[in-house]
Amino acid sequence: MLRPEDNEILCRVGPGTPMGELFRRFWLPAFMPHELAEPDGEPVRFRLLGEDLVAFRDTNGRLGVLDEYCPHRRAPMSFGRNEECGLRCVYHGWKFDVDGNCVDMPNERPETDFKHKVRIKTYSAAEWGGYIWVYMGPAEKKPPLPRFEWATLPPAHRWQRKWHYNANYMQGLEGELDTCHTTFLHRVDDAAPLSEGLKEAVSNWGKDGMPKLDVRDTDYGYYYGSQRDMGDGQYNWRLTQWILPSNSIIPQPRFPISSRAYIPIDDENTYVFGTSYNPEAPMTQTDVDYLESGMGAAPALIPGTFTPEINRTNDYQRDYAAKRRGHASGVPGINNQDRALVEMMGTIADRSQEHLGTSDIAVIAARRRLLQMAKDLANGKEPDLPQHAAAFGVRAIDVKTADTAMDAVVERYRDKLRFG
Repeated sequence: MLRPEDNEILCRVGPGTPMGELFRRFWLPAFMPHELAEPDGEPVRFRLLGEDLVAFRDTNGRLGVLDEYCPHRRAPMSFGRNEECGLRCVYHGWKFDVDGNCVDMPNERPETDFKHKVRIKTYSAAEWGGYIWVYMGPAEKKPPLPRFEWATLPPAHRWQRKWHYNANYMQGLEGELDTCHTTFLHRVDDAAPLSEGLKEAVSNWGKDGMPKLDVRDTDYGYYYGSQRDMGDGQYNWRLTQWILPSNSIIPQPRFPISSRAYIPIDDENTYVFGTSYNPEAPMTQTDVDYLESGMGAAPALIPGTFTPEINRTNDYQRDYAAKRRGHASGVPGINNQDRALVEMMGTIADRSQEHLGTSDIAVIAARRRLLQMAKDLANGKEPDLPQHAAAFGVRAIDVKTADTAMDAVVERYRDKLRFG
């Protein structure tokens, strides 16, 4: 269980909160590039870490992220005109560039103009690896953009999607870091619709529902191994990567593998940025078709939105006949199953009512690490973060081997894990 006061620290991400300040030390994905595709296009209102913001791409293609509210009379800047290298408030015409400078104050006479004294809050933004990222922390603490392996690959090697979770970020992240639930939640009555990689994975999960876990801290977060007994002296080892603050890389027996980031919109809503990628070859049309179907690593979306088609309003399309045939939940699609369970816990789960076991050690380790870092930061100690962007470029693996110790597995597959 978790004390209520620690659950509050873990889940609250607004300005001035310990966890919110920790998240503000990292670059966070915030947009798909098509959302801000055109110079002088319509500005986009959004929330990130509990703040109301507006984003735009100016005449020269530069990205701007500003406070949603004009510093004059707090009118919404998302109603503004994006023109001539700045965003102009439509209430009284004050105009701001991507750096937050007030460059025009047309409602003041020349002798009373004070635009050089006015700024609007602004945050850094950059396009990288198929997403638009935002950094909301102190300028002097800004790290380099993280060099995830998928971000360094040609676009043809990856498939990306963004979707909404109606729950706190930590609930989704904990599901990513919980290998044990796969045996139970993802049991299917018919494996034929699954990808070849998932068919193999589901078969492995079904052979042993009591995996042994081993967690190892790193500067970027941790990796942990789960050992399942396959019989005949063979073990299925899945090595999952947790990358600070809320990213995961999930192993698959075959490419593509998946990386997901759980980015807090506010305390009770999350955007998930999901990337499936093959580091060795371009994604095939079969791969893309399967991912677009919503049955695997990401959900199908209601057209024109980031809302999954399968959601709470349609009871996650539970098929009770499928449950009677042996399907665990009746919810179609691996990601949809995870999201259904996470959202139905409530937007912020009451962790003081939990009873945790040895299968939860990876979840416990992530909670402890985040809580300690957030508390240290609140007490004036800056987080000890990776000193080089390439530290984020690790990989997860799913293998069968006779090795019984994780150290032996890591040594055998070090090149595939991309450590060092």
